[in-house]
Amino acid sequence: MSRLLSDDEVTTQLRGLTGWTRQGDVLVATVEAQDFPAAIRIVTAVADEAEQMNHHPDIDIRWRTTRWSLTTHDAGGLTQLDIELAHRISAAAEAEGATVGA
Repeated sequence: MSRLLSDDEVTTQLRGLTGWTRQGDVLVATVEAQDFPAAIRIVTAVADEAEQMNHHPDIDIRWRTTRWSLTTHDAGGLTQLDIELAHRISAAAEAEGATVGA
């Protein structure tokens, strides 16, 4: 099981994640893609990454907008897995020319 991050660790690491915010024990971001197919390509790219990490996000898809929620359920909060997956989601969004915001 992954170690829970302290509040200070989460705050520090969020500085390197543009567009991501903390809501309690969850990291959240909204990704605005150019169109629906681009949004789905981002979800597909992240699905492959998440499967490799064995760490899966909650995703809400609304046309070209996706909302991402990350937490480590079995640890009961935020771990380094959430930070790493947030970076991978941001990279997938950037590769599609999408905007990451809270």
